[in-house]
Order: sequence, then structure tokens, then C-alpha cells
Amino acid sequence: MIKVNDMNIPTLDDLNFTNSKVLVRIDINSPVDAKTGKLLDDSRIRAHVETIKELANQGNGVVLVSHQGRPGDNDFTDLEEHSKLLQKYLDMEVEFVGDVMGPYARERIRNMKLGSVLLLDNVRFVSEELIEASPFQHSKSFLVKRLQPLFQGYVNDAFATAHRSQASLVGFPLVLRSSAGRVMEREVSALAKVFNGEESPKVFIMGGGKVLDSLRIIENLVKRRLADRILTGGLIAELFAVAKGLDLGKENLQVLERVGVLSLVPRARKLLLSGAPVEIPVDFKVEKSGQVVEEPANKIDGVIKDVGSTTVGIYSSFIRDAKIIVMRGPMGVIEDERFRESSRTLLKNSLESPGYLIVGGGHMISLLGGSGPIDSSKVHVSTGGGALLLFLAGEKLPALEPLIYRPER
Repeated sequence: MIKVNDMNIPTLDDLNFTNSKVLVRIDINSPVDAKTGKLLDDSRIRAHVETIKELANQGNGVVLVSHQGRPGDNDFTDLEEHSKLLQKYLDMEVEFVGDVMGPYARERIRNMKLGSVLLLDNVRFVSEELIEASPFQHSKSFLVKRLQPLFQGYVNDAFATAHRSQASLVGFPLVLRSSAGRVMEREVSALAKVFNGEESPKVFIMGGGKVLDSLRIIENLVKRRLADRILTGGLIAELFAVAKGLDLGKENLQVLERVGVLSLVPRARKLLLSGAPVEIPVDFKVEKSGQVVEEPANKIDGVIKDVGSTTVGIYSSFIRDAKIIVMRGPMGVIEDERFRESSRTLLKNSLESPGYLIVGGGHMISLLGGSGPIDSSKVHVSTGGGALLLFLAGEKLPALEPLIYRPER
């Protein structure tokens, strides 16, 4: 059982599915090359191998359901390519069914052998899956009513989509014995550490360009007194610098105004006045006439592209003493090699610290590639984007709610 806040969520250990047919919601939504249709990254596919193998090895017939893209988008495709990669990583046959809930899909599910794996086609081919509704409403959907009689259990392993309230995510737990899969278990267990008051000090490193999302998270952390230090970089650092009264120069203010950041200054200033433990860079790396220069935060004369070396030293001192470190978003424009070093150094220092590290966001995860083997006992790499944001912002994840253990089930 995973305990987070007031929720108790069953895992595979609690339900112990054996010799049954189990429907497993996974998230193998992957970036797609618009020209070739090939998948550009298969990390989400690899992440689900443990859950699928465990269920199949226990003699269960495992039926997988997932989505890919949205109608009208370039990456909205079927899941045939995904099935081939799943087969490769599972090292066992995965039958691809070009149907979701029609007669052919139901026939293949009825006739499948226990211990085998079957992947249904893109669940977003079904219009009901595109509707956000309550678990009760979705439990009455055609998708649930047609598939539910074929199964003895349901497993939700799709943390990256847990912020959605769609039929395949929230409808089945109301009509089948249900649990979280291993990916969901790891994600929620790691993030539960953030809300555990016994683990302290907690340091949050907030960067990147998604300023409104980061501000919402910071507001929740401050309100619930979850953070001992919040270290800022990227555009969120510039927002707090302006809120503090620092003059970042005309060019940077124009950038902040263009992307809508200046309208958030009153909210950031309110946090600073409340005594929020927000750390603002004391220096920045800027670009002036094609050259990289470090300038103090109170005397900026170029376009800000990264935090400076003095700031990295200060932030590293907080990281060394932290028990929990959450790193979301880079400190600078890491697409440019000249402004990647600060993020790399803070990531390296976080990995080498004695604390438990949670890394989220595509940019920071991409930097992990050059860090060598990752010790999973002290590092958690989150697969969630929107789900991770909502969780840290203190909002409930719709897909978790129906899984909560209730004795009457």
C-alpha cells in the first residue's frame, strides 16, 4: 500500500493477481518523427516492462491499453510501432490488435492464452476517451461496459497521464479490483517523500521557462511549509528578481513582457513579503555582442542566459545539506552549450549529495544522460510532465482517486 497524505493506494503486492485476465493502462505516448512516423524516444515504453513481465510471469493474460497523441496532431498514430518495441524489450511476443473495444478486440481478448501479452490500439481512437468526466460517469461509458466483463482486474501504471480524468484511467477502478502498477508505485512513493514532514531539509531547484507552473508550485510549497529552500533559475528567477526590485535592464524586461511574465510580479512580490524561502541568483551569465559575460544581478547590461558561478556556489552549499532535493527545469538556455554548465554542475552536486534526488522535466532528464549509472535507491527520474506539476502544486490527480483502497470493494 502506498500512503501519501490521506490516501492509501493498493499496489500489485496487495492484490496479487494470478491466472487472471488483467487490463493494464500504460502510457507509451512518445515523440514521433513527422516525416517517417518512427518513434524518437522509447523511454516510456521501457519503463513499463517490469509491470508487464511481472503480471505475465504470474500466469495472467495481460491486455495493454494506451494512447498516442491527440486527434489532429502530427503524432496521432496507431500503436503498431509501439508493439514492436514492447516485444523487443519484453523479449516475448506482443500481439497487436488494430481495434480497441469492437468485436475483433473482444474476440482476441477472449481467446488469448494466460501468460501472454496483447496491446490494443490507440485508445483515443474512441471518442469517449477524449472527454473529461467523473469516474462514475466514465464507469458507465461504452469503453468500460464492453471491456469490463472480459477482465478480473485492472492496473493503472500510467502516472504521466494521471492528471487526466478519462475513461481508461478512472472508469475501470469502479468496476474491477484495481491497483497501481510498478511505474505508478515508484512515482507516487518518490513524490510522497516531498510531503513527509520527517524528511528535512528539503530543497527545490526551480528553473526552465514554464513560469506560471513553477509559480503555482512555489505558492503551494510555501503555503504548506514543505520547502526549506527554493533555488530559482531560468525565467522564474528573473520574475523574482524583478519582484525584489532589481533592474535587469531594458532588453530582459522586454523579453519578460513579451512572454507574459511581468503580469505575475505582484504574486511573486507577495511571496517574498511573506518571508518565503526563495533564493534569487546574485549573478547571471549574459550575452553581449556574441560574448559570454558574468554580471552581478543588480547591474545587468546584457541578455540573461544562465545563472552565474557565484550563484552556483551558493546553491551548491544548500544542496550539500539537503535530505530531499527536487530538481525541475534548467538554470539557463541549455540548448546553447555555452549556457549549460550551471545546470550540469547543480545536477552533478545533487547526484553526489547524500540526499534523495527527484528529477523532473525533459530538459533536466536529458542532462542525466552524461552522468553515468543512476542509483535508483537515491535518485528518482519522473516520467510525468503535467502529472508531476499538479502533484507538486498540491492538486489531486484524478487517476489516483479511484484507486484509493476502500474496504467495501
